[in-house]
Amino acid sequence: MDPQATYDHIAAHFSKTREHPWPEVESFLADRSATTALDVGCGNGRHTESLADRAECVVGVDLSRGLLREAVERARDRGFDDVASFVHGDAAALPIADDAVGLGVYVATLHHLPSRGARVRSLDELGRVLDPDGTALVSAWSTAHDRFDREHGFDTTVDWTLPGGETVPRYYHIYAPREFDADLAESRLSVVESTVSSGNCYAVVADGGS
Repeated sequence: MDPQATYDHIAAHFSKTREHPWPEVESFLADRSATTALDVGCGNGRHTESLADRAECVVGVDLSRGLLREAVERARDRGFDDVASFVHGDAAALPIADDAVGLGVYVATLHHLPSRGARVRSLDELGRVLDPDGTALVSAWSTAHDRFDREHGFDTTVDWTLPGGETVPRYYHIYAPREFDADLAESRLSVVESTVSSGNCYAVVADGGS
């Protein structure tokens, strides 16, 4: 299952259902600012827009070119295109320089990476690009969500239904909270705070060094 092809296929419809930033992201961003911000797995740019209010420049990275087109259009329509730029890239190999980012969000994306190795590499990459004083918010779907009745993390697919009735399966790794914490601990990130909210695992992180 190719996540790039999947999200390219559903990008336009998916974008229409992703209008507002998550409350947890807005809460994290409150009273924070930076020169350069980063949105990993930016999708249609809804959280890039929130970052644009708090940084001199913000970069959105996504694997789906279809979603990047949606993000560019959103930035133009909403007037934050002078602050935001969008780049095609993989969360496990970010096209961003070392120590370049003061503020980041990496939400609703980690769980789409197809192996633990790739997920931990992506967390390492986030740490690599954060500057020494930088901080970021990471999230992933969790077994704590009402739709799941599991204690341990597992792989699954979650269908997306397009307007004509076509169902498109999307890969997810559903994290147990302890497993989420273990992957963060395995990475170079330093965890400031780890919580569960609205069925998702969240962590506020900084770079802990290589």
